Amino acid sequence: MKRRSLFLSLAVAVLTWGVGALEARAGVIPLPTTLDQLTGANGGNSVVTGLEPDTFANFTYSTSPVGSPPAAADVTVKAFGPFGNESGITLSGAFAAQAGTTVDYALSFTVTAPVGSVINDATLSAVLNLPSGTTGNVSIGENIFNAATGALLGTLTVSGPSSTPSDTINFAGVNSILVQKDILIFGGSGGAGVSIINQGFSSTGVPEPSSMALLGIGMTGFLAFRRLFKRHAVA
Repeated sequence: MKRRSLFLSLAVAVLTWGVGALEARAGVIPLPTTLDQLTGANGGNSVVTGLEPDTFANFTYSTSPVGSPPAAADVTVKAFGPFGNESGITLSGAFAAQAGTTVDYALSFTVTAPVGSVINDATLSAVLNLPSGTTGNVSIGENIFNAATGALLGTLTVSGPSSTPSDTINFAGVNSILVQKDILIFGGSGGAGVSIINQGFSSTGVPEPSSMALLGIGMTGFLAFRRLFKRHAVA
């Protein structure tokens, strides 16, 4: 009876853990989707993409002037890559400023690597729409922070028409980052815009101290349970 009671207790514990894991994953939205599904009232939802896979969550989106197109519902979010150990997202939408106007878009989100991995680089690229002869220009600036401490890890910049529309940085690996992106478009004489923004991140499998501690706690619990089971089996 004692042995059966121990197994029943273990089964209940495993079932409880499984339900908790399912609840934790309940907010995950598969790609492709639209940005409105990841912001506002849906802000608790997240997407997972890539070989790692990384988790993208806590999206915010705003425009200045307020209401400038595209609305969040008109921005498509899909997987970028994966290429090797890189994962990321692609944003597709008609980000634009008409001639003589300026539009500023602000976008932020967090990226979290799997347990036992850290993010150690970021790549930003874009497809810019600049009509021939226009005096308009596009600038995409991005700050990347350690999500746990708020420390700035680096910046990325893509601009046109004078610069190559891609940039890459490396930084000390962290488990989770906060990405704050600013898309500034000046229409100039003939209008300007951005149709595609690619964002990629690479992860490295380096166990974190917290992961090792959890592993140690789990092993200690397993050994204690094993000794208890043997004691009852002998009795």
